[in-house]
Amino acid sequence: MARKSWMYSVLEAVQYEMQQDPNMLWIFELTPPVASNPGKPVINLEKEFGRGRVVNTGIDENWMVSATLGAGLAGSRAATYVPYQGACMPFQVIQNHAGKLRHMTGGKASMPVVFVMEMTGQTPGFAGQHSDYEIDTYYAHIPGVKTVIPSTPYDAKGMMVSALRDPNPVVYLYPAGLRELIEEVPDEQYEVSLDKAIVRMEGSDLTIVGSGASMPEVMKAAEALKAEGMNVEAIDLRSLKPMDTETLVNSVNKTKRLLTVDQSYYTLCPGAEVIARVAENVDGARYKRVAFPDAPPPASPEMFVWMRPNADHIIGAAKKLVG
Repeated sequence: MARKSWMYSVLEAVQYEMQQDPNMLWIFELTPPVASNPGKPVINLEKEFGRGRVVNTGIDENWMVSATLGAGLAGSRAATYVPYQGACMPFQVIQNHAGKLRHMTGGKASMPVVFVMEMTGQTPGFAGQHSDYEIDTYYAHIPGVKTVIPSTPYDAKGMMVSALRDPNPVVYLYPAGLRELIEEVPDEQYEVSLDKAIVRMEGSDLTIVGSGASMPEVMKAAEALKAEGMNVEAIDLRSLKPMDTETLVNSVNKTKRLLTVDQSYYTLCPGAEVIARVAENVDGARYKRVAFPDAPPPASPEMFVWMRPNADHIIGAAKKLVG
């Protein structure tokens, strides 16, 4: 057990799986699979496993995802890291092939592949043409593809282990705004479920649901509201597809109030699906969502930060909802 960063935890999971499986591949462009952490050895997958298994491609996200999918179909576990700006480029391959082939073959085609999608465009200074606010909603819409978005280093490692061992294709969203997070993470391998939300704080007055990069602000707001006497239940989705409807419904059955928080765009954000599922199963509840406005993020960091949901926005929405 040691304090580790988000990406170190992920590469630690990948490193172990590649050590155990000589056929496993990692495909990347631009961003080398290297991570350092105080008190721990540097992880350099390319140096450890060689360029035959850790492949540095040209700048072609369609090729990267297609090669990863082909490797999985041929029997080799594989993962690829798609950096920002390229995260929507391979959508057609994932939607039309990765999402359908297991169903088209009656489950005979095993696809133990992971598509890591970097979401750097959800941080200030990248402007609209470089943003990737929409990719969580886009990929969560695809049947046949699991879509996960860890928000802590602990979950990042455990969900990567689970994703690499799953016979289904997994889109693994990486909110780059979380890259500075550090927490205690076990050295050994462990799995975190790809279909279960987690209750980060228990309460009875209000349910707040977030995911990915929204969770630090959700927890900051929840602590502030708790200090003011509001009994908040905070839930981290972790998995966008499949979504853990049971945990959501159980919570809102208790609180009768649901506030969703997303760094994604307001229209059709993950929170919209959360509200829809709960509304189908809970009578007499009240709902509200906080999300990024339906506008391309501006280049100005100051304007960007003003638009992005933060703890103050969440606290204001919570107080209106509780009344």
